[in-house]
Formats: sequence, structure tokens, C-alpha cells
Amino acid sequence: MLRCCRAAAAIAAGGGRGTFSPGGRRGLAMAKSKFEYVRDFEADDTCLPDCWIVVRLDGRNFHRFSEQHEFKKPNDDRALQLMTRCAQTVMQELEDIAIAYGQSDEYSFVFKKKTRWFKRRASKFMTHVVSQFASSYVFYWKDYFKDQQLLYPPGFDGRIVLYPSNQTLKDYLSWRQADCHINNLYNTVFWMLVQRSGLTPVEAQERLRGTLAGDKNEILFSEFNINYNNEPLMYRKGTVLIWQKVNEVITKKIKLPKEAEEKEVEVTRTKTKVVPLHCDIIGDQFWEEYPEILAEDS
Repeated sequence: MLRCCRAAAAIAAGGGRGTFSPGGRRGLAMAKSKFEYVRDFEADDTCLPDCWIVVRLDGRNFHRFSEQHEFKKPNDDRALQLMTRCAQTVMQELEDIAIAYGQSDEYSFVFKKKTRWFKRRASKFMTHVVSQFASSYVFYWKDYFKDQQLLYPPGFDGRIVLYPSNQTLKDYLSWRQADCHINNLYNTVFWMLVQRSGLTPVEAQERLRGTLAGDKNEILFSEFNINYNNEPLMYRKGTVLIWQKVNEVITKKIKLPKEAEEKEVEVTRTKTKVVPLHCDIIGDQFWEEYPEILAEDS
């Protein structure tokens, strides 16, 4: 009671900091003070309307991080699946994300064109996505790296880019998937030369200097009997996250008429979940199959 009286007195005197709701958010009624002018220094970072808002995050110094945590080369299923788990968590927390795409140590999150989340403030989008992703990475680490202790917290940086049309957004996602293919093909050949041919990293790099995709495929096939097209799609295509309605079967206890005891029955219910796909998104087939992703009223 005494604390409330003091707060009321401070606000009446013009020295209060404002009112807060029970949830901790600053109320609309702001106290006036001579210091309020500092708000004028805040930059207006409102994103343009009717644009797709893309937040892309990347692991910071992940080359060093992967070495110190003994990631398998050229691909570590545990690390890729952990990244996807974190991205799913982000989408579940921020439901205005229409689609996400990830590969290696990066993930792109696409917010709907009409979203009004965070009043379309760029800094809010970026900080919410990056902080949720980073905290999830630490939280879920033990689920994927059971025998590997997390030696230090990972770091992620983020950026925001606006795309004004469906085509520019599709081209952006195509660019990231093409990058996935180029990098994975190179890394697959590079680590085969190091691990199975005994070359040093410098020698392997020199061997691959100036080679084209066809040359790398030929090295894999002729020297290691590997058909690159048979490599897992998760490595070659990355991971696409979309919202899908799925049927879940759950067991419920119900009491039937004229029966004294409850009985367990299976009930099927439909739920919208974030589903990972490993598929091509450069061609038209994906977008024709999932037109709701780009729908204006999605």
C-alpha cells in the first residue's frame, strides 16, 4: 500500500516513469518529465507496407564452433536437425511467419506481407527471431548432442530484407537453395579428398580450384563411387518449413452412458503444425502445390 502511494505521488509530481500493466508492458498513460525529449532520438525503423519481411540469421564464427564441438564432416545430421528444431520453435512463437528455409548454419524466416506484428518495426522482428532461435539452440542442444557437452554459447547475427513481390521473394529463396547446392557439392568433394584420399585441406582446396560442378561430380563418382544425386535431400536441398494440417491420434478417457468406469478411446483431431520438407523450391511445382503460402489473405 505504501509503495502504491509513493508511485502515485511520484507520477503526480511529474517524476514517474509511467504505468505498467500486470503483464509488465508499459501502459498508454505516460508520465511527463523534462527527460522525455530523448525519445526523439529513436529511429523510425518501420518496414514498408505490402512487402514480404525476411529475417535471415547466420551462425557467428560457426566454423570454429563446429570444430570445437566435433561436428561430422561434410554434414552432421545432429546439427542440421537442431537448427530445424530451433526454427520450428521460432515459427510456433511467431505465427505470422509464412515459410522458412534453412541450410548449414543459416535460416530465413518469411513474414506475411500484411503482418502487423510489432507494428512492422524491423528491430523487433530481428531481435525476437534471433533471441528465440539462440535460446532454443542452447535449450535443445542436449536432445541432439547427447554425448557432446556444449562448451560455450553459440552466437547468431541477423539481417532484414524486404521483398516487394511474390517473384522477388521466390527468387530470394531460390538463391538460398542454389547456394546450398553449390556449397554442399564442394564440401562433399573436399572432405572426401581429405578423409579418404589423405590430402591436406590446402591440397584438397588446390585440387578443386577452378573446377565446375561437372568436374566435382566426376571426382566423386570415379574416385569414390559416389553418385551425388543419391546424397540425402536434406544435404542437397536444405530444409523448408511450412504450416500444414495434420491428423493426430490421441487417447482420451470418457465415461459412456450406463457404464460405471471410464473407458479409453482413440480420437483423431486435426492440428496445424510446422512441418519440415526437403524438396526443390526453385521450380514451379512447389508453389503450385502450396499456393496458400503466397496467398494475400493467408
